[in-house]
Formats: sequence, C-alpha cells, structure tokens
Amino acid sequence: MIEIIDLSNIKSSSFDWDKGNLNKNWKKHLITNEEAEQIFFNEPLKVFEDLHHSKTEKRLVAYGNTDEERLLTVVFTLRQGKIRVISARNQSKKERKHYEKI
Repeated sequence: MIEIIDLSNIKSSSFDWDKGNLNKNWKKHLITNEEAEQIFFNEPLKVFEDLHHSKTEKRLVAYGNTDEERLLTVVFTLRQGKIRVISARNQSKKERKHYEKI
C-alpha cells in the first residue's frame, strides 16, 4: 500500500534548486523549473514516499498538474523545510491512471 504524504506543514512556496539540476529537466524532458514547481500549488496533488530509491535520503514522488494542465511526476526531497526537486518528467500511462483515480 502506498502511503500518502501530507505536505501541509511544508512551505511549498520555498524551493531549493541544486546547481547541477537547474537545467537537467529541461534538457531531458523539456520541463522548466517553474512548471515543476507549479504542481505543488495545483489540485489534486498526490505525494508518496519513493521506497525504491530512498537509500540515503528520504525521497518523495508527487503526481500533479501544471497551470497548463500538463501532468507531471516530480521526484523530490525535503531539506530544511524546502522542496528540492531531483527530477521532473511527464507522467507515464500507468502514473496517469493512478493520478486520475484521485
């Protein structure tokens, strides 16, 4: 069973972008940093722990949509109350099905 994470205690307007990740999502998936951030302000937002890749630091996965209704999957971590995006990409067919059940 997937545990849904509550982000209400996190200042979701506060993001921390790693210098190495600043342009990675644009180069790989044509997703801007602003688009990746937008999903945290739009409903529905589904967040759960990434159990497969959480080895040294707790990673979270968010399914959400941008202001332009683009469905994204964003992998991130929380550091000092800020959201640090690791990667962002379009949702897969399986992820879209899961997201649309919300």
